Amino acid sequence: MGELRYEHRMSDSDALMWTIEKDAMLRSTITAVALLDRAPDRERVHRLFDRGSRIVPRLRQRVRANPLSIAPPRWEVDPHFDLDYHIRTVRAPGGGTLRDVLDLAQPIAMAGFDRARPLWEATVVEGLEGDRAALVLKVHHAVTDGVGSIKLALIMFELERDGASAHEDLPDEPEAVVLNQAQRWLDAILHEQRRTLGIVRRSASSSVTGAALRAAGDLARDPLGTAARVRDLAESVARLAAPATAPLSPLMTGRSLSVHFDTVTSSLADAKAAAHAAGCTLNDVFMAATAAGFARYHEELGAPTPALRVTMPINVRGAATEDLAGNAFVPARFPIPLDEPDPVARMQVLHELVAGQRGEPSLGLVEPLAGLLRRLPTSVSTGLFGAMLKGVDLVVSNVPGAPIPLYTAGSLVESLFAFGPMTGAAANLTLLSYEDRIGVGVNVDPAAVTEPERLIAAFRDGWDEVLALA
Repeated sequence: MGELRYEHRMSDSDALMWTIEKDAMLRSTITAVALLDRAPDRERVHRLFDRGSRIVPRLRQRVRANPLSIAPPRWEVDPHFDLDYHIRTVRAPGGGTLRDVLDLAQPIAMAGFDRARPLWEATVVEGLEGDRAALVLKVHHAVTDGVGSIKLALIMFELERDGASAHEDLPDEPEAVVLNQAQRWLDAILHEQRRTLGIVRRSASSSVTGAALRAAGDLARDPLGTAARVRDLAESVARLAAPATAPLSPLMTGRSLSVHFDTVTSSLADAKAAAHAAGCTLNDVFMAATAAGFARYHEELGAPTPALRVTMPINVRGAATEDLAGNAFVPARFPIPLDEPDPVARMQVLHELVAGQRGEPSLGLVEPLAGLLRRLPTSVSTGLFGAMLKGVDLVVSNVPGAPIPLYTAGSLVESLFAFGPMTGAAANLTLLSYEDRIGVGVNVDPAAVTEPERLIAAFRDGWDEVLALA
């Protein structure tokens, strides 16, 4: 893996994500829970994160925004960076079970970040049953997406129990440069000039020019076909931006600032075998199990529903963004059917549905649209974007994790779960693979999912049904 690349300013979509947190229900906090085979060495934990924050400057950077500037917020190194603020150690509550760790992680995830500091926190939980421990990591989505977080994990974690980093000299600290107001204005103006120049250059490039000429030729040769493509793009944009203030679920209508965490685990080999049996992918297995679980939950509570509205992040990393440390995804929002009883047919239907979403013409316009929304008054952009999100029933995300064992400060990572933000939805389900296992972090709003234990049981039944194909 090459060096991670960091931009000194947020993208327009990241800036919009940052701005709309004026509505606390739209916070974008990612929480990860790692179960460890033993308590990590406290001094090594600090050294590991100290080293990581020197290699990954984003972990020492805060967000600095100028409300009168047209440029997106700037990342700059916190001159008063305090590692002790970001790393805490606590004793496990109760009997030290996974349930106790999740109960501890929930209020951590619910609390907003101190916006004057770098946007991450780590809590070491000691005293779990069997002399084990846990690590709760909390990071703002503006720092990175799911794929980028795996790249960060490979830097922040180690590949051996006695990692060489424990004995290496620490890299130099990143330089902290705090701009005054005049410098901020100048930096913002230069940023916008560079961006405008980049757009002009790309527009004048041979590939873009050739595309424009081909489009003009197409218009002359096939005006009806060209008009149809323009119409398709307009319809795709309308679907992307359409408000959805009411969820499709008749049950999961409440919304609050609270969260409830739970987990579902499975064999990665069995999931791949089930996908192969249906001629589908691991993501199709995940989606089919999710649809089956939520269908069962609604049926058991006497409110069957034919479909739920889903948001799915689609990874758009390419050669130019492979080593980008920030976000490189676009959110696809679409309904998924819950009324297909056959698991194979369900996987195939969902496979085609997701493939169609990946091909939506409007996905390439997400960043320009975010730029337009970001320039609106905060209350207006928050209201418009909130209208697009609060009618979502659930968010689903599939993140490929490390296929090899990971260690942290002398402790083996036994299990790893990620809990993504709901950003106005009723639930977020994030699949994260680790070694030969799948761990699904289930994050639900208790105001929407009033019987979370029943939902988890239904979700596990959905997985069992799909995995039976293996």
